Amino acid sequence: MANAKNVYGNPLQLCCGNTGFTREGFCYVPDADVGNHSVCAVMTDEFLQFSLQQGNDLITPWPSMAFSGLLAGDRWCLCAARWLQAYEAGVAPKVRLAATHERALDIIPLSVLEAHAAE
Repeated sequence: MANAKNVYGNPLQLCCGNTGFTREGFCYVPDADVGNHSVCAVMTDEFLQFSLQQGNDLITPWPSMAFSGLLAGDRWCLCAARWLQAYEAGVAPKVRLAATHERALDIIPLSVLEAHAAE
């Protein structure tokens, strides 16, 4: 994490608390993260419903996993492939580029991310 870079090659910024594969708030991608949870996205009701329909319930709290559930406006480290799937379905949430890890670019073109920038 110490040298993690965002999509612009700058130091990766914090996405939010208790998010990401490591639950450290940064969307960096350690070797164990085969899901590439690199996209710092700002949740919308539309995206959360889409994710639920795809079998990934991000809404329901799971206290045993220290997960309180997400609401519109919350930030979360999404899998790059899921974000791209949502983009193709027309429901991609906005992205905080400074907090999106450079590994997102393995799957999503920078121009597409920039078109959905939250900043």
